[in-house]
Amino acid sequence: MCILSGELVTILKIKYIHKSLGIRFFIIIILFSFIPIFLMKSWLVSDYRESLYEQRELKLQSHCNMLRNTIITSDYLNSKVSNAVDVELSQLNTMYNARVIIIDAEYRIVKDTYYLDDGKTAFSDNVVAAFSGLKTITTNYEKEYISITLPVKSADTSDVSAVVVSVFSTEDINDILTQLKGRANIMMVVLYVIIVCVGIVICMHITGPMKRMQKAIDKIADTTGTEQILEDGYTYVELSGIARALNHNTTRMKELDNSRQQFVSNVAHELKTPITSIKVLADSLIAQEDIPPELYKEFLQDIVTEIDRESDIINDLLSLVRLDSGKEPIVTAHKDINEILELILKRLKPLAASKNIEMTLESYRPVVAEIDEVKFTIAIQNFVENAIKYNILDGWVRVSLNADHKYFYIKVADSGIGIPQEDLSKIFERFYRVDKARSRETGGTGLGLSIAHNIIKLHRGEVKVFSTEGEGTTFNIRIPLNYAG
Repeated sequence: MCILSGELVTILKIKYIHKSLGIRFFIIIILFSFIPIFLMKSWLVSDYRESLYEQRELKLQSHCNMLRNTIITSDYLNSKVSNAVDVELSQLNTMYNARVIIIDAEYRIVKDTYYLDDGKTAFSDNVVAAFSGLKTITTNYEKEYISITLPVKSADTSDVSAVVVSVFSTEDINDILTQLKGRANIMMVVLYVIIVCVGIVICMHITGPMKRMQKAIDKIADTTGTEQILEDGYTYVELSGIARALNHNTTRMKELDNSRQQFVSNVAHELKTPITSIKVLADSLIAQEDIPPELYKEFLQDIVTEIDRESDIINDLLSLVRLDSGKEPIVTAHKDINEILELILKRLKPLAASKNIEMTLESYRPVVAEIDEVKFTIAIQNFVENAIKYNILDGWVRVSLNADHKYFYIKVADSGIGIPQEDLSKIFERFYRVDKARSRETGGTGLGLSIAHNIIKLHRGEVKVFSTEGEGTTFNIRIPLNYAG
Protein backbone atom coordinates (compact mmCIF):
# COMPACT_ATOMS: atom_id res chain seq x y z
CA MET A 1 0.00 0.00 0.00
CA CYS A 2 2.88 2.36 0.81
CA ILE A 3 4.46 1.62 -2.55
CA LEU A 4 1.18 2.38 -4.31
CA SER A 5 0.84 5.63 -2.38
CA GLY A 6 4.40 6.60 -3.31
CA GLU A 7 3.70 5.86 -6.97
CA LEU A 8 0.49 7.90 -6.77
CA VAL A 9 2.37 10.87 -5.31
CA THR A 10 4.95 10.58 -8.10
CA ILE A 11 2.22 10.49 -10.75
CA LEU A 12 0.50 13.53 -9.22
CA LYS A 13 3.81 15.42 -9.15
CA ILE A 14 4.44 14.57 -12.81
CA LYS A 15 0.94 15.77 -13.73
CA TYR A 16 1.48 18.97 -11.75
CA ILE A 17 4.81 19.60 -13.49
CA HIS A 18 3.22 18.89 -16.87
CA LYS A 19 0.39 21.37 -16.22
CA SER A 20 2.52 24.03 -14.55
CA LEU A 21 2.62 27.26 -16.58
CA GLY A 22 6.10 28.06 -15.23
CA ILE A 23 7.48 24.65 -16.24
CA ARG A 24 5.91 24.87 -19.69
CA PHE A 25 7.23 28.39 -20.21
CA PHE A 26 10.67 27.23 -19.04
CA ILE A 27 10.62 24.31 -21.49
CA ILE A 28 9.64 26.66 -24.33
CA ILE A 29 12.54 28.98 -23.48
CA ILE A 30 14.98 26.05 -23.37
CA LEU A 31 13.75 24.55 -26.65
CA PHE A 32 13.70 27.85 -28.51
CA SER A 33 17.21 28.62 -27.20
CA PHE A 34 19.00 25.26 -27.20
CA ILE A 35 17.94 24.14 -30.66
CA PRO A 36 18.99 27.37 -32.47
CA ILE A 37 22.30 27.46 -30.57
CA PHE A 38 23.02 23.82 -31.41
CA LEU A 39 22.11 24.35 -35.07
CA MET A 40 24.16 27.56 -35.21
CA LYS A 41 27.18 25.81 -33.70
CA SER A 42 26.88 22.92 -36.17
CA TRP A 43 26.50 25.32 -39.09
CA LEU A 44 29.49 27.44 -38.05
CA VAL A 45 31.75 24.39 -37.62
CA SER A 46 30.61 22.93 -40.93
CA ASP A 47 31.02 26.25 -42.73
CA TYR A 48 34.48 26.76 -41.22
CA ARG A 49 35.51 23.24 -42.27
CA GLU A 50 34.36 23.90 -45.83
CA SER A 51 36.29 27.16 -45.84
CA LEU A 52 39.49 25.47 -44.58
CA TYR A 53 39.23 22.70 -47.15
CA GLU A 54 38.56 25.15 -49.98
CA GLN A 55 41.62 27.20 -49.04
CA ARG A 56 43.73 24.05 -48.75
CA GLU A 57 42.53 22.79 -52.13
CA LEU A 58 43.45 26.09 -53.80
CA LYS A 59 46.96 25.99 -52.31
CA LEU A 60 47.43 22.34 -53.24
CA GLN A 61 46.27 22.95 -56.79
CA SER A 62 48.80 25.76 -57.07
CA HIS A 63 51.62 23.49 -55.84
CA CYS A 64 50.52 20.67 -58.14
CA ASN A 65 50.45 23.01 -61.13
CA MET A 66 53.99 24.14 -60.27
CA LEU A 67 55.10 20.49 -60.02
CA ARG A 68 53.48 19.68 -63.34
CA ASN A 69 55.19 22.64 -65.03
CA THR A 70 58.54 21.62 -63.52
CA ILE A 71 58.09 18.05 -64.85
CA ILE A 72 57.41 19.41 -68.34
CA THR A 73 60.28 21.93 -68.42
CA SER A 74 62.85 19.55 -66.90
CA ASP A 75 61.97 16.68 -69.31
CA TYR A 76 61.64 14.47 -66.24
CA LEU A 77 59.72 11.73 -68.04
CA ASN A 78 62.65 11.04 -70.35
CA SER A 79 65.57 11.56 -67.97
CA LYS A 80 63.81 10.32 -64.79
CA VAL A 81 66.13 12.68 -62.92
CA SER A 82 65.57 16.33 -62.02
CA ASN A 83 66.72 18.32 -59.02
CA ALA A 84 63.91 20.81 -59.54
CA VAL A 85 61.31 18.05 -59.42
CA ASP A 86 62.94 16.56 -56.32
CA VAL A 87 62.83 19.96 -54.60
CA GLU A 88 59.12 20.34 -55.38
CA LEU A 89 58.39 16.83 -54.12
CA SER A 90 60.38 17.46 -50.95
CA GLN A 91 58.47 20.67 -50.25
CA LEU A 92 55.11 18.97 -50.71
CA ASN A 93 56.11 16.16 -48.40
CA THR A 94 57.42 18.55 -45.76
CA MET A 95 54.52 20.98 -45.87
CA TYR A 96 51.58 18.64 -46.34
CA ASN A 97 52.89 15.14 -45.71
CA ALA A 98 52.06 14.47 -49.35
CA ARG A 99 52.45 11.30 -51.35
CA VAL A 100 53.09 12.04 -55.03
CA ILE A 101 52.88 9.42 -57.79
CA ILE A 102 54.01 10.10 -61.36
CA ILE A 103 52.55 7.78 -64.01
CA ASP A 104 53.80 7.65 -67.60
CA ALA A 105 51.81 7.14 -70.78
CA GLU A 106 51.97 3.37 -70.35
CA TYR A 107 50.25 3.60 -66.95
CA ARG A 108 53.47 2.62 -65.22
CA ILE A 109 54.45 4.34 -61.98
CA VAL A 110 57.78 6.01 -62.57
CA LYS A 111 57.92 7.85 -59.23
CA ASP A 112 56.35 7.15 -55.82
CA THR A 113 57.57 9.42 -53.03
CA TYR A 114 56.62 6.69 -50.52
CA TYR A 115 58.56 4.10 -52.61
CA LEU A 116 55.70 1.64 -52.30
CA ASP A 117 54.52 1.15 -55.87
CA ASP A 118 57.49 2.07 -58.09
CA GLY A 119 57.35 0.20 -61.41
CA LYS A 120 53.79 -0.99 -60.90
CA THR A 121 50.92 -0.34 -63.26
CA ALA A 122 48.22 2.04 -62.06
CA PHE A 123 44.68 1.87 -63.36
CA SER A 124 41.96 3.89 -61.69
CA ASP A 125 39.03 6.01 -62.81
CA ASN A 126 40.83 9.24 -61.94
CA VAL A 127 44.01 8.16 -63.80
CA VAL A 128 42.05 7.15 -66.89
CA ALA A 129 40.14 10.45 -66.75
CA ALA A 130 43.42 12.37 -66.40
CA PHE A 131 44.84 10.70 -69.55
CA SER A 132 41.71 12.01 -71.24
CA GLY A 133 42.74 15.52 -70.19
CA LEU A 134 40.48 15.89 -67.11
CA LYS A 135 41.60 17.11 -63.70
CA THR A 136 39.95 15.50 -60.65
CA ILE A 137 39.93 16.55 -57.02
CA THR A 138 38.68 14.16 -54.35
CA THR A 139 38.14 15.16 -50.71
CA ASN A 140 37.55 12.52 -48.04
CA TYR A 141 36.67 14.00 -44.64
CA GLU A 142 36.57 10.70 -42.79
CA LYS A 143 39.94 9.39 -44.04
CA GLU A 144 41.43 12.88 -43.81
CA TYR A 145 42.95 13.40 -47.24
CA ILE A 146 42.66 15.41 -50.45
CA SER A 147 43.58 13.73 -53.74
CA ILE A 148 44.42 15.73 -56.89
CA THR A 149 44.96 14.04 -60.24
CA LEU A 150 46.50 16.24 -62.98
CA PRO A 151 47.28 15.43 -66.64
CA VAL A 152 50.82 16.32 -67.79
CA LYS A 153 50.86 17.37 -71.41
CA SER A 154 53.88 17.15 -73.70
CA ALA A 155 55.47 20.48 -74.55
CA ASP A 156 55.72 19.51 -78.22
CA THR A 157 52.49 17.70 -79.06
CA SER A 158 50.16 18.91 -76.28
CA ASP A 159 49.20 15.28 -75.77
CA VAL A 160 48.91 13.87 -72.26
CA SER A 161 52.18 12.09 -71.66
CA ALA A 162 51.89 11.51 -67.93
CA VAL A 163 49.66 11.88 -64.89
CA VAL A 164 50.55 13.23 -61.46
CA VAL A 165 48.54 11.85 -58.53
CA SER A 166 49.01 13.80 -55.29
CA VAL A 167 47.49 12.69 -51.99
CA PHE A 168 47.66 15.25 -49.16
CA SER A 169 46.91 14.62 -45.51
CA THR A 170 44.31 16.90 -43.88
CA GLU A 171 45.03 15.73 -40.36
CA ASP A 172 46.14 19.22 -39.34
CA ILE A 173 42.82 20.65 -40.53
CA ASN A 174 40.92 18.09 -38.50
CA ASP A 175 43.04 18.95 -35.46
CA ILE A 176 42.04 22.59 -35.89
CA LEU A 177 38.39 21.58 -36.26
CA THR A 178 38.58 19.36 -33.17
CA GLN A 179 39.93 22.27 -31.12
CA LEU A 180 37.25 24.54 -32.58
CA LYS A 181 34.51 22.03 -31.71
CA GLY A 182 35.85 21.74 -28.17
CA ARG A 183 35.81 25.50 -27.68
CA ALA A 184 32.39 25.75 -29.31
CA ASN A 185 31.06 23.04 -26.99
CA ILE A 186 32.43 24.87 -23.97
CA MET A 187 30.84 28.12 -25.14
CA MET A 188 27.60 26.28 -25.86
CA VAL A 189 27.54 24.77 -22.36
CA VAL A 190 28.20 28.20 -20.85
CA LEU A 191 25.40 29.68 -22.95
CA TYR A 192 23.08 26.84 -21.94
CA VAL A 193 23.82 27.47 -18.27
CA ILE A 194 23.19 31.20 -18.75
CA ILE A 195 19.96 30.49 -20.63
CA VAL A 196 18.78 28.07 -17.94
CA CYS A 197 19.46 30.66 -15.24
CA VAL A 198 17.79 33.42 -17.24
CA GLY A 199 14.86 31.09 -17.98
CA ILE A 200 14.43 30.32 -14.29
CA VAL A 201 14.53 34.03 -13.43
CA ILE A 202 12.03 34.88 -16.18
CA CYS A 203 9.68 32.07 -15.15
CA MET A 204 9.87 33.14 -11.51
CA HIS A 205 9.26 36.74 -12.57
CA ILE A 206 6.20 35.69 -14.57
CA THR A 207 4.73 33.06 -12.26
CA GLY A 208 5.61 34.87 -9.03
CA PRO A 209 2.74 37.37 -9.29
CA MET A 210 0.41 34.53 -10.29
CA LYS A 211 1.38 32.56 -7.19
CA ARG A 212 0.81 35.66 -5.06
CA MET A 213 -2.60 36.06 -6.66
CA GLN A 214 -3.35 32.38 -6.04
CA LYS A 215 -2.48 32.81 -2.36
CA ALA A 216 -4.71 35.87 -2.20
CA ILE A 217 -7.57 33.93 -3.80
CA ASP A 218 -7.03 31.02 -1.39
CA LYS A 219 -7.12 33.51 1.48
CA ILE A 220 -10.42 34.88 0.20
CA ALA A 221 -11.79 31.33 -0.08
CA ASP A 222 -10.74 30.57 3.50
CA THR A 223 -12.35 33.72 4.90
CA THR A 224 -15.82 35.20 4.74
CA GLY A 225 -15.11 36.69 1.32
CA THR A 226 -14.52 40.20 2.59
CA GLU A 227 -10.83 40.20 1.65
CA GLN A 228 -9.74 42.20 -1.40
CA ILE A 229 -6.80 41.63 -3.75
CA LEU A 230 -4.43 44.58 -4.08
CA GLU A 231 -4.97 45.68 -7.69
CA ASP A 232 -1.83 47.81 -8.00
CA GLY A 233 0.52 45.19 -6.58
CA TYR A 234 1.17 43.38 -9.86
CA THR A 235 3.75 43.98 -12.58
CA TYR A 236 1.45 43.06 -15.44
CA VAL A 237 -1.64 44.95 -16.54
CA GLU A 238 -3.41 41.67 -17.27
CA LEU A 239 -3.00 40.47 -13.69
CA SER A 240 -4.21 43.81 -12.37
CA GLY A 241 -7.26 43.38 -14.58
CA ILE A 242 -7.83 39.88 -13.20
CA ALA A 243 -7.44 41.20 -9.65
CA ARG A 244 -9.96 43.94 -10.39
CA ALA A 245 -12.41 41.42 -11.86
CA LEU A 246 -11.96 39.09 -8.88
CA ASN A 247 -12.55 41.96 -6.46
CA HIS A 248 -15.67 42.90 -8.38
CA ASN A 249 -16.89 39.29 -8.32
CA THR A 250 -16.09 38.98 -4.62
CA THR A 251 -18.03 42.14 -3.86
CA ARG A 252 -20.89 40.98 -6.06
CA MET A 253 -20.96 37.55 -4.41
CA LYS A 254 -21.03 39.19 -1.00
CA GLU A 255 -23.89 41.42 -2.11
CA LEU A 256 -25.75 38.41 -3.51
CA ASP A 257 -25.18 36.50 -0.29
CA ASN A 258 -26.48 39.43 1.75
CA SER A 259 -29.40 39.76 -0.65
CA ARG A 260 -30.16 36.06 -0.30
CA GLN A 261 -30.07 36.24 3.48
CA GLN A 262 -32.26 39.34 3.41
CA PHE A 263 -34.63 37.62 0.99
CA VAL A 264 -34.95 34.55 3.21
CA SER A 265 -35.58 36.80 6.20
CA ASN A 266 -38.18 38.80 4.28
CA VAL A 267 -39.92 35.67 3.01
CA ALA A 268 -40.13 34.28 6.53
CA HIS A 269 -41.49 37.57 7.82
CA GLU A 270 -43.99 38.07 4.99
CA LEU A 271 -45.31 34.51 5.25
CA LYS A 272 -45.49 34.70 9.02
CA THR A 273 -47.43 37.98 9.11
CA PRO A 274 -50.73 36.67 7.63
CA ILE A 275 -50.49 33.49 9.70
CA THR A 276 -50.01 35.57 12.85
CA SER A 277 -53.04 37.68 11.93
CA ILE A 278 -55.12 34.56 11.29
CA LYS A 279 -54.07 33.11 14.64
CA VAL A 280 -54.96 36.32 16.47
CA LEU A 281 -58.37 36.45 14.81
CA ALA A 282 -59.02 32.77 15.49
CA ASP A 283 -57.92 33.09 19.13
CA SER A 284 -60.24 36.07 19.53
CA LEU A 285 -63.16 34.04 18.22
CA ILE A 286 -62.37 31.14 20.53
CA ALA A 287 -61.91 33.36 23.58
CA GLN A 288 -65.28 35.12 23.24
CA GLU A 289 -68.66 33.62 24.14
CA ASP A 290 -71.97 34.40 22.52
CA ILE A 291 -70.41 36.16 19.54
CA PRO A 292 -72.95 38.01 17.42
CA PRO A 293 -73.24 36.57 13.89
CA GLU A 294 -72.24 39.92 12.40
CA LEU A 295 -68.96 40.01 14.37
CA TYR A 296 -68.36 36.33 13.68
CA LYS A 297 -68.81 36.99 9.95
CA GLU A 298 -66.50 40.04 10.11
CA PHE A 299 -63.76 38.00 11.76
CA LEU A 300 -64.10 35.26 9.17
CA GLN A 301 -63.92 37.85 6.39
CA ASP A 302 -60.66 39.17 7.89
CA ILE A 303 -59.30 35.61 8.04
CA VAL A 304 -60.19 35.07 4.37
CA THR A 305 -58.42 38.34 3.51
CA GLU A 306 -55.25 37.19 5.27
CA ILE A 307 -55.45 33.80 3.55
CA ASP A 308 -55.77 35.55 0.18
CA ARG A 309 -52.76 37.68 1.07
CA GLU A 310 -50.77 34.55 1.95
CA SER A 311 -51.83 32.99 -1.36
CA ASP A 312 -50.76 36.12 -3.27
CA ILE A 313 -47.32 36.08 -1.64
CA ILE A 314 -46.82 32.39 -2.45
CA ASN A 315 -47.97 32.83 -6.06
CA ASP A 316 -45.68 35.83 -6.53
CA LEU A 317 -42.75 33.92 -5.04
CA LEU A 318 -43.39 31.00 -7.39
CA SER A 319 -43.51 33.40 -10.35
CA LEU A 320 -40.19 34.93 -9.31
CA VAL A 321 -38.58 31.52 -8.92
CA ARG A 322 -39.70 30.52 -12.43
CA LEU A 323 -38.50 33.81 -13.90
CA ASP A 324 -35.12 33.61 -12.14
CA SER A 325 -34.54 30.01 -13.19
CA GLY A 326 -35.10 30.86 -16.85
CA LYS A 327 -37.62 28.02 -17.06
CA GLU A 328 -40.63 30.31 -17.37
CA PRO A 329 -41.92 29.76 -20.92
CA ILE A 330 -42.63 32.79 -23.05
CA VAL A 331 -45.28 32.46 -25.75
CA THR A 332 -45.03 35.41 -28.09
CA ALA A 333 -47.39 36.66 -30.74
CA HIS A 334 -47.97 39.94 -32.54
CA LYS A 335 -50.40 41.93 -30.42
CA ASP A 336 -51.98 45.40 -30.49
CA ILE A 337 -50.20 47.26 -27.67
CA ASN A 338 -52.66 50.18 -27.79
CA GLU A 339 -55.57 47.85 -27.11
CA ILE A 340 -53.78 46.09 -24.24
CA LEU A 341 -52.99 49.38 -22.50
CA GLU A 342 -56.62 50.52 -22.85
CA LEU A 343 -57.82 47.28 -21.24
CA ILE A 344 -55.33 47.64 -18.36
CA LEU A 345 -56.45 51.19 -17.59
CA LYS A 346 -60.11 50.15 -17.87
CA ARG A 347 -59.49 47.30 -15.41
CA LEU A 348 -57.78 49.64 -12.91
CA LYS A 349 -60.32 52.45 -13.27
CA PRO A 350 -62.28 51.50 -10.11
CA LEU A 351 -59.05 51.52 -8.04
CA ALA A 352 -58.16 54.95 -9.39
CA ALA A 353 -61.69 56.25 -8.79
CA SER A 354 -61.47 55.24 -5.12
CA LYS A 355 -58.74 57.89 -4.71
CA ASN A 356 -60.18 60.28 -7.29
CA ILE A 357 -57.07 59.82 -9.47
CA GLU A 358 -57.23 60.90 -13.09
CA MET A 359 -55.83 58.32 -15.54
CA THR A 360 -54.95 59.21 -19.13
CA LEU A 361 -53.52 57.23 -22.04
CA GLU A 362 -51.66 59.06 -24.79
CA SER A 363 -50.91 56.97 -27.90
CA TYR A 364 -48.72 58.64 -30.50
CA ARG A 365 -49.15 55.89 -33.09
CA PRO A 366 -50.62 52.39 -33.50
CA VAL A 367 -48.13 49.82 -32.20
CA VAL A 368 -48.09 46.09 -32.94
CA ALA A 369 -45.32 44.10 -31.23
CA GLU A 370 -44.31 40.51 -30.60
CA ILE A 371 -44.98 39.87 -26.90
CA ASP A 372 -46.29 37.33 -24.41
CA GLU A 373 -49.64 39.02 -23.79
CA VAL A 374 -50.30 37.48 -20.37
CA LYS A 375 -46.91 38.29 -18.89
CA PHE A 376 -46.74 41.71 -20.56
CA THR A 377 -50.15 42.61 -19.13
CA ILE A 378 -49.05 41.55 -15.63
CA ALA A 379 -45.93 43.72 -15.86
CA ILE A 380 -47.59 46.90 -17.16
CA GLN A 381 -50.52 46.46 -14.78
CA ASN A 382 -48.06 46.27 -11.89
CA PHE A 383 -46.44 49.56 -12.92
CA VAL A 384 -49.80 51.34 -13.31
CA GLU A 385 -51.24 49.79 -10.13
CA ASN A 386 -48.22 50.98 -8.13
CA ALA A 387 -48.65 54.45 -9.61
CA ILE A 388 -52.23 54.46 -8.27
CA LYS A 389 -51.57 52.89 -4.87
CA TYR A 390 -48.64 55.16 -4.00
CA ASN A 391 -50.34 58.31 -5.25
CA ILE A 392 -51.99 61.18 -3.44
CA LEU A 393 -55.72 61.88 -3.34
CA ASP A 394 -56.92 63.76 -6.42
CA GLY A 395 -53.66 62.92 -8.17
CA TRP A 396 -52.99 61.75 -11.71
CA VAL A 397 -51.44 58.87 -13.63
CA ARG A 398 -50.36 59.37 -17.24
CA VAL A 399 -49.50 56.47 -19.55
CA SER A 400 -47.99 57.15 -22.98
CA LEU A 401 -47.08 54.88 -25.90
CA ASN A 402 -44.69 55.57 -28.76
CA ALA A 403 -42.47 53.55 -31.13
CA ASP A 404 -39.75 53.75 -33.72
CA HIS A 405 -38.50 51.23 -36.28
CA LYS A 406 -37.02 48.92 -33.64
CA TYR A 407 -38.56 49.51 -30.19
CA PHE A 408 -41.80 50.62 -28.58
CA TYR A 409 -41.78 52.83 -25.51
CA ILE A 410 -44.19 53.01 -22.58
CA LYS A 411 -44.03 55.77 -19.98
CA VAL A 412 -45.92 55.48 -16.68
CA ALA A 413 -45.81 58.77 -14.74
CA ASP A 414 -47.62 59.69 -11.53
CA SER A 415 -48.00 62.52 -9.02
CA GLY A 416 -47.39 60.24 -6.05
CA ILE A 417 -45.14 60.24 -3.01
CA GLY A 418 -41.98 59.66 -5.00
CA ILE A 419 -38.92 57.62 -4.11
CA PRO A 420 -35.84 58.86 -2.23
CA GLN A 421 -32.76 59.05 -4.46
CA GLU A 422 -30.82 56.65 -2.24
CA ASP A 423 -33.55 54.02 -2.71
CA LEU A 424 -33.92 54.21 -6.50
CA SER A 425 -31.44 51.38 -7.05
CA LYS A 426 -33.41 49.11 -4.69
CA ILE A 427 -36.95 49.42 -6.00
CA PHE A 428 -36.75 46.21 -8.04
CA GLU A 429 -35.48 44.20 -5.07
CA ARG A 430 -37.87 41.69 -3.57
CA PHE A 431 -40.02 42.88 -0.67
CA TYR A 432 -38.66 46.40 -1.02
CA ARG A 433 -41.13 49.08 0.03
CA VAL A 434 -40.62 52.83 0.08
CA ASP A 435 -43.37 53.31 2.65
CA LYS A 436 -43.93 50.13 4.64
CA ALA A 437 -46.97 51.46 6.49
CA ARG A 438 -48.68 52.47 3.25
CA SER A 439 -47.75 49.10 1.71
CA ARG A 440 -49.57 47.28 4.49
CA GLU A 441 -52.63 49.43 3.91
CA THR A 442 -52.64 48.81 0.15
CA GLY A 443 -52.10 45.08 0.61
CA GLY A 444 -49.02 44.82 -1.57
CA THR A 445 -46.64 41.87 -1.30
CA GLY A 446 -43.51 43.87 -2.14
CA LEU A 447 -42.88 41.60 -5.13
CA GLY A 448 -44.86 43.31 -7.88
CA LEU A 449 -42.13 45.57 -9.26
CA SER A 450 -39.56 42.76 -9.08
CA ILE A 451 -41.87 40.51 -11.11
CA ALA A 452 -42.62 43.30 -13.59
CA HIS A 453 -38.92 44.07 -14.03
CA ASN A 454 -38.12 40.41 -14.69
CA ILE A 455 -40.92 40.14 -17.24
CA ILE A 456 -39.64 43.19 -19.13
CA LYS A 457 -36.14 41.67 -19.17
CA LEU A 458 -37.68 38.40 -20.39
CA HIS A 459 -38.95 40.41 -23.39
CA ARG A 460 -35.37 41.69 -24.03
CA GLY A 461 -36.44 45.08 -22.72
CA GLU A 462 -35.26 47.48 -20.06
CA VAL A 463 -36.77 49.77 -17.42
CA LYS A 464 -35.47 53.13 -16.22
CA VAL A 465 -36.93 54.98 -13.27
CA PHE A 466 -36.84 58.68 -12.44
CA SER A 467 -38.31 60.05 -9.24
CA THR A 468 -38.41 63.10 -7.01
CA GLU A 469 -39.55 62.57 -3.45
CA GLY A 470 -42.88 64.29 -2.86
CA GLU A 471 -43.45 65.03 -6.56
CA GLY A 472 -43.88 61.69 -8.30
CA THR A 473 -42.24 58.86 -10.21
CA THR A 474 -41.79 58.01 -13.89
CA PHE A 475 -41.05 54.55 -15.31
CA ASN A 476 -39.65 54.47 -18.87
CA ILE A 477 -40.02 51.05 -20.48
CA ARG A 478 -38.38 50.05 -23.77
CA ILE A 479 -39.14 46.73 -25.49
CA PRO A 480 -38.14 45.45 -28.98
CA LEU A 481 -40.97 45.29 -31.50
CA ASN A 482 -39.79 41.81 -32.50
CA TYR A 483 -38.84 39.26 -29.87
CA ALA A 484 -35.38 37.81 -30.60
CA GLY A 485 -35.56 34.63 -28.57
